[in-house]
Amino acid sequence: MDPVRLTTARLLLDAFTPEDAAAVHAACQDPAIRRWTAIPSPYAHEHAESFVRRTAPDGWSHETEFTFAVRPARGGPPLGAAAVHHPRPGYWEVGYWTGAAHRGRGVTTEAVRALARWAFTDLGCPRLDWRAEVGNTASRRTAERAGFTVEGVQRAALYQAGTLRDCWTGSLLPSDLGLPSPFPYLPATG
Repeated sequence: MDPVRLTTARLLLDAFTPEDAAAVHAACQDPAIRRWTAIPSPYAHEHAESFVRRTAPDGWSHETEFTFAVRPARGGPPLGAAAVHHPRPGYWEVGYWTGAAHRGRGVTTEAVRALARWAFTDLGCPRLDWRAEVGNTASRRTAERAGFTVEGVQRAALYQAGTLRDCWTGSLLPSDLGLPSPFPYLPATG
């Protein structure tokens, strides 16, 4: 699949380009991004170049990871990234990060909502999962504002920096956004 463009009132979500490597490198120097995401540490410029040239486009071509640069609607350097991962049949997961200078303004929530709508309508995703290490309250707030229901804690479910960590997990269903599901849903009773 070729990368697509998504737009919101304030944002443009599109493919990363080689010109974005410097902005990605700068953002990934932030201690919060290094703490809460699984990126190499130290994060060298070569890592950013590899990400924008190979990693992001490869996911699109293999239809396993759909990564978007999150930009202002008028274009420009990325404010962050948002992605839907589809590593195996029946499982879809969202991931995101935002540069420190752009946090606290609802940018990531807006991007995640747009990404979720696209995943439900264009990819046929029946459920979108979110996971974050327990303690990553910023990611949790973003997920909840985007409509995710936090479902609990998974023990030793995230591997980062050589350590298994507990994570919060949540989900978003098409019906949570007023969209039809590709399959019937029979919720548990009692």
